[in-house]
Amino acid sequence: MPYRSHYSDHSFQASVFKFRAIVAALICLLMLAGLLFRLAWLQIVDYKHFADLSENNRIRLMELPPTRGLIYDRNGVILAENKPTFHLEITPEQVDDMEATLAGLSEIVSISDSEMERFREELRVHRSFQKISLRTRLNEEEVARLAANRHRFPGMDINARLSRYYPQGELTSHVLGYVGRINQKDLSVIDEGNYRGTTHIGKTGLEKYYEAELHGNVGRQKVEVNAQGRVLRVIEKIPPEAGNDLTLNLDIELQRIAEAGLGEFAGSVIAIEPHNGAVVVFVSKPGFDPNMFVHGISHKDYDALQHGMYKPLFNRALFGQYPPGSTFKPFIALAGIEQRRFGIKESIFCRGHYLLPGDKTERKYRDWKKEGHGVVDLEESVEQSCDVYYYELAYRMGINSMHDFLAQFGFGKKSGIDLLGERRGLLPSTDWKKRVHGKVWYPGETLIAGIGQGYMLATPVQLAVATAALASRGEMIVPRLLKEVHVPKDDSIREREPSKTMIKLRRDKHWKIIFDSMIEVVHGPWGTARATGWGMKFKMAGKTGTAQVFGIAQDEEYDEETVAKKLRDHALFVGFGPAEDPVLAVAVVADNGEHGSKMAPIARDVIKRYMEKYTSEHSSVSQVK
Repeated sequence: MPYRSHYSDHSFQASVFKFRAIVAALICLLMLAGLLFRLAWLQIVDYKHFADLSENNRIRLMELPPTRGLIYDRNGVILAENKPTFHLEITPEQVDDMEATLAGLSEIVSISDSEMERFREELRVHRSFQKISLRTRLNEEEVARLAANRHRFPGMDINARLSRYYPQGELTSHVLGYVGRINQKDLSVIDEGNYRGTTHIGKTGLEKYYEAELHGNVGRQKVEVNAQGRVLRVIEKIPPEAGNDLTLNLDIELQRIAEAGLGEFAGSVIAIEPHNGAVVVFVSKPGFDPNMFVHGISHKDYDALQHGMYKPLFNRALFGQYPPGSTFKPFIALAGIEQRRFGIKESIFCRGHYLLPGDKTERKYRDWKKEGHGVVDLEESVEQSCDVYYYELAYRMGINSMHDFLAQFGFGKKSGIDLLGERRGLLPSTDWKKRVHGKVWYPGETLIAGIGQGYMLATPVQLAVATAALASRGEMIVPRLLKEVHVPKDDSIREREPSKTMIKLRRDKHWKIIFDSMIEVVHGPWGTARATGWGMKFKMAGKTGTAQVFGIAQDEEYDEETVAKKLRDHALFVGFGPAEDPVLAVAVVADNGEHGSKMAPIARDVIKRYMEKYTSEHSSVSQVK
């Protein structure tokens, strides 16, 4: 039987082909069915999901940060404004290789180590879709170079943004404070939704205290973008609401006069309108350039400010606590005659020292004038600043009686000024010492408190507030830096109403007695500030003071020539004028200034210029009050 090859069997080949064709067709049908099923699933079941993805790829929601409110002085001089600057920004989610991008950008523009460190820190805490500034304050040449190389760096952009600027620099650094970049700590306390797109927030001073007023409300816009993320058109927009503008009671001209008056000394000057609490001058010297903080300060510069010899970042007006020294004497004298511990015309003999009755040690409490003042009454005790008089007065009153009376003038408590972090000072009592130190109060400590030394501590703000209360005959006011708020949304003005309480005396004539004694300090023949009063066209009431930095032994004398400058006495002066109808109360403290009489001219010059500006024939006196 001959062999038959199946290759020559056409019927067999046809059946095989047919079988294969059927299998292939079935496979194709299955694949088509699977494809159709998948398409149906995507188009019907997952339609919304992928539609949203597609839309988001084309449509983006962008936050529009509000413009920060401006700050003016009482005469419309700009103190804090917003200036346009160019920023180099990076959107992390659009960058494939961040290290390569940073290295490449560093070749085009200079990027400091501190800027790089700050960027990496913000990269860690910010969301990937949020723009992060790598460089700020780009100049025109840098902008041009970056624009020419934009195609090399996906996710890189150059944007013009408004940056905070303080044209007065150091002069207003402690009162205005500054803004800085939002950090993790800030994010934990703010409404993150309202700060989307915002990079800065108030860190200190008025910038922080009135952050809610200054910031405004964030806006939003829906935009169409291309594959590179560039905006093609705006679909929908909700504009941001700008922050409110602040007008302060501050007078920048008087601020400059006071700051210049301190000369080489570190210190503070506070001036307040007695009848409404308006803070016209708020100086803490030395200051610093707040603009350094806006774009990020280097560690080197910050350490220099933080640990410099005079500590420029320390707000002496608000945080500084000083023994008030002899500036306390008018208040102690008022307490003495109010509580009938001393007669108005009663005199004592000052021999240059005081012996505590019943003290067998015979410790001498010395007067600043070694030979003594002789016979002095109340007015002369203030005029000549006789320590012995106040040793005796303090002994008769006792520390608790002094505490209760002085507390009415705001000593030992916060004044309520519109700044954060204010210190309380210290107004001691027997209960305080027992509670804090677990010890009894000694009679000798009462004598020292009577001349504003020992445990007694007051801030410059407290001294100014107390002096203003004295000048207004008992109107105890809450000091205020803010005068009014301008709301751009409806162009309305919100004014701040003064807050006050009254200090009632047993006899109103006691105010005049203290006034007259303080006038003699400046204009009397034996006044400790008489040199300042020469040639003055108005009468100013005042009191000089010195505060010891360190204690002196019984058998030693203070010699400023042999004492290191940092250990010399602090110099203080409080005053108001014109004495017959005070319009301004001033407190001056100069660290290691030695003599309070040196500080009296500062108060005189500030009051004089204030009167020229606000009480002349061209100005209404009602503005003052």
